[in-house]
Amino acid sequence: MDNTRLFLYAALAFVSLLIWEQWQVDYGPKPAATEQSQPAANAANASTAQKAGDLPELEPLPDEAPAAQDKPVAASGELIRVETDVVEVTIDTRGGVIQSLKLKKYPVDVDHPDQYLELLYKRPEEVHVLQNGLRSADAPAPTHYDVFSAPQSEYRMAEGQDELRVPLRWEKDGIEVIKTYVFRRGDYLVNLKHRVNNNGEGEWKGSEYRQITRSRPLSTSRFLYTYTGAVVYNEEIKYEKVSFDDMEEKPLRLESNGGWVAMLQHYFLSAIVARPDEKILFYTLANTRQLPKTYTVGMKSAVQTVAPGQSTEFDSELFVGPKLVDRLEEIAPGLELTVDYGVLTFLSKPMAWYMSWLNKLVGNWGLAIILLTLTVKLLLFKLSETSYKSMARMRKLTPRLKALKERYGDDRQRMNQAMMELYKEEKVNPMGGCLPMVVQVPIFLALYWSLLENVELRQATFLWIRDLSAMDPYYILPILMGASMLIQQKLNPAPTDPMQAKVMMALPLVFSVFFAFFPAGLVLYWVANNTLSIAQQWIITRRIESGEDK
Repeated sequence: MDNTRLFLYAALAFVSLLIWEQWQVDYGPKPAATEQSQPAANAANASTAQKAGDLPELEPLPDEAPAAQDKPVAASGELIRVETDVVEVTIDTRGGVIQSLKLKKYPVDVDHPDQYLELLYKRPEEVHVLQNGLRSADAPAPTHYDVFSAPQSEYRMAEGQDELRVPLRWEKDGIEVIKTYVFRRGDYLVNLKHRVNNNGEGEWKGSEYRQITRSRPLSTSRFLYTYTGAVVYNEEIKYEKVSFDDMEEKPLRLESNGGWVAMLQHYFLSAIVARPDEKILFYTLANTRQLPKTYTVGMKSAVQTVAPGQSTEFDSELFVGPKLVDRLEEIAPGLELTVDYGVLTFLSKPMAWYMSWLNKLVGNWGLAIILLTLTVKLLLFKLSETSYKSMARMRKLTPRLKALKERYGDDRQRMNQAMMELYKEEKVNPMGGCLPMVVQVPIFLALYWSLLENVELRQATFLWIRDLSAMDPYYILPILMGASMLIQQKLNPAPTDPMQAKVMMALPLVFSVFFAFFPAGLVLYWVANNTLSIAQQWIITRRIESGEDK
């Protein structure tokens, strides 16, 4: 196999690795559609009398009584506005749940800096909310359908204020529940507390549940696949994805000591973190009888008993925000794994750290990507040199290989024998460029994932590019990448097969069109890498063809 053919196969293999997961999404088995007897608008109306499908009906933990029956869905209550320096939050008094959360430091796009990304939302066509409540078999307990009262309708974090507390109150038959959200300055981590005061005559037994409910994304990228779905983690199972299809096929039920659950999407996540010593039950629910279909991942605590005149408190943490590795590592073990680098995490993670360090050094993510590319090229210099020397020597032999093909015609056995003798005579290994290229593939894939998963590249600028996480609006980088590939082909050994030569000539155009839809940061890496490769390969080729390097 000559190096040109090897380059073609390696390029096609790399593209296949980039898009194979998206192919699974597009062509994999789809869940059967649920018939709907009413219009979608009526199905989305929360006041419609129907059974709620997102309350946890779970096998009981030890010493826990069976859960109560589902309650009918009801309309929203009053809305409480909460604003800190980093988030704008809407809490519904019905259930005391967070139904909207906007990230003030992350606009929807660069053209609308005042339109913040809404990470949690409740709309007719899609849902992503944080729900929580209490369950009891034989005593009053507020779920996320019961109405709370609030002392005020708006909370705003003042200058110099480090903490903002939002209390909600519910009471029935002597059982008082104070639900409190605690927001902190500069942080996306929210503390959630349920305090149960038993002012009645009998003991109260109940448990707390916390869950994330969302619908499937309305659209997905057909060129870049990133996981959207649920994840559960504890010290036994570590990190385990639970897709929407998994939830439909079989509900998850898993007892755990501590841990966390999360819903992931590109760059962002919502998560619920239990106390390390808390005994909980992980669960999932799939509610496909309504529109939009919703999928829930959550955790339920063990039962606590509260005697008359006594109190107890349930405590957990919620995280809704960007995938910032350093902060996630501080919150809970394994939470940083939500920045999904795949099987090459051991390579991608240090590369992402190094790129962040470079950005702090030079003050621009585009320059940081170029410097990262330069660093990798320097580290792989000797491997690349071996590959390019082999290509240069093969290129030098191209006229003689063409002459052998003309001499022996269709007698492939004699032609191959003559080629092997020529390689032996000139001390050329036709596979000399293979191993260095194979070694570099994991490096390139790790770089790809470290760039793809870095939320800090979102809306980062570089020269004419206003957002390195979006496609180049003027297609300059894809065109430069196609041109660089064409130059590389000129430096490589010419294919002896005419059909192969035509395919190789079309490859730069195909890649230019393909990469036109990729984030500009990724294309910038490839342009920088190809440019450095061209410089190195041109110098080596010139030295060998002039006889300076034997």
